[in-house]
Amino acid sequence: MFFTSYEFMAFLFVLLFLYYCVPKKCQWQLLLAASYLFYFMAGADYLIYILLTTSSTYFAAGMIEENRKKQDAYLSRYKAELSREERKVYKERQKRVRRRRLVACLLLNLGVLAVVKYANFAISGANDILRMAGGEGGISYLTLAIPLGISFYTFQAAGYLIDVYRGVFPAEQNPFRFALFVSFFPQLIQGPISRFHDLSRTLYEQRRFHGKTVCLGLQRILWGYFKKMVVADRILAGVSTITSDTAAYSGAYIFAGMIFYTVELYADFTGGIDITIGIAQTMGITVQENFIRPYFATSLKEYWRRWHISMCSWFRDYVFYPVSISGWMKTISRFFRKRIGEKMGKRIPVYLSSFLVWTATGIWHGASWNFVFWGISNWAVLMVSEELEPCYERFQTRFALKGNMPYKVFQVARTFLFVCVLNLFDCYASLADTFGMIVSMFTADNWHVLWDGSLLKLGLTQLDYAILALGVWILFLVSYSQRSGSVRDKIARLAYPLRFCVWYGLFLAVLLLGAYGIGYDKSQFIYNQF
Repeated sequence: MFFTSYEFMAFLFVLLFLYYCVPKKCQWQLLLAASYLFYFMAGADYLIYILLTTSSTYFAAGMIEENRKKQDAYLSRYKAELSREERKVYKERQKRVRRRRLVACLLLNLGVLAVVKYANFAISGANDILRMAGGEGGISYLTLAIPLGISFYTFQAAGYLIDVYRGVFPAEQNPFRFALFVSFFPQLIQGPISRFHDLSRTLYEQRRFHGKTVCLGLQRILWGYFKKMVVADRILAGVSTITSDTAAYSGAYIFAGMIFYTVELYADFTGGIDITIGIAQTMGITVQENFIRPYFATSLKEYWRRWHISMCSWFRDYVFYPVSISGWMKTISRFFRKRIGEKMGKRIPVYLSSFLVWTATGIWHGASWNFVFWGISNWAVLMVSEELEPCYERFQTRFALKGNMPYKVFQVARTFLFVCVLNLFDCYASLADTFGMIVSMFTADNWHVLWDGSLLKLGLTQLDYAILALGVWILFLVSYSQRSGSVRDKIARLAYPLRFCVWYGLFLAVLLLGAYGIGYDKSQFIYNQF
């Protein structure tokens, strides 16, 4: 059930009506039922996957919590009888028990994710090796559908379990409340990847109907629909045409296509997150922001602090930090400090941990060598940039570039274009095709297609380009204005006639300029495939 479908809109408004009509103590139970209904409508067979993740994580967290309570009770009871060394040995033994339960559950759920999402990628690699070795036949591929949102809810449940293991908060005792945390339907399609201690603060609260709260949520939903339907779905025709035929479209077409796709990806992904946050807000539930004006970033490092924030923070907190301070990483660090010096030896754990994170991030996005290379490319640029940071500082100080607006515009444009190039790895089926298209931008002599009318043959008319130009300009103005605070708050301070004109005008834009009509095929959000 797509966010942009009539069925979903009907589902949402019926849910909102019931949410504020049922007894307040039953509101979160209604949300749980609605979330499972939403998931059932996406595919009844998928229910077994989310139920497995939910139940295994709930029981594992409960056993970890029970063990910790048992440990505390034992130490309290025999505090006077145990020596310091005996207490330490006992705590280490119990910690190993909790760690085994943590690892077993993570292996189960991440293993399920790996099988349904990456098994055929692994089989393809194995078959390639067999063919190179002269073998005949090959391993048969699996016919497994990827359940809706499995990457998002698996990571969300894993983060919860790790936090319980670390003692960040106690395990949730009510299995149905925990099931709602995992399955809360707005974030199943494309996140964000919520933390339990953040989402649970408002997820289970009893709510009275408050017109302002519902209105603010609907405004955010409307803004998301504008991004998705007016900008992303309209520019999709041009992106699909350019990327569908590598023989016909190269050179300047690829330059235009990567700009188109980067605009589409931003409008599609942030639009979906706006809808998610807006749906939650209509019910008084707070879902974290996932973007902070990413295309205003002046470096790739800053870009990744602004883009898909929940995913980046998940990999940072649950992969990078644990790996970089692990025992075996300390051993590696000591080895290199003795051989290549103290300074560089200390950097090795950062390099290796970052490499693991970015490789995993690439694989998380898709079972393809394109995504693996995409992740490694991000890692390489980030590591080189970090090592050259002192040089950048001296250069900017020497030429008085800090705070210089033209130089900042250059940095933003440079970062944007680099992100555009990396985004090409999303668009083609193989590394060979992607590299071929990148090279063609520097070798093909067809830049005239950018102004001779050829771009009008990509499935986009002059009217489409005019609407896109207007839509992108509005996105830019809103993002630029957000530097000094929420645009919605600024609009709310306007006189009522002006507020009405703004929101009614946005509604008309979605209604009249959205990319639908005869022959329209509503498209799923891009990040749903991840």
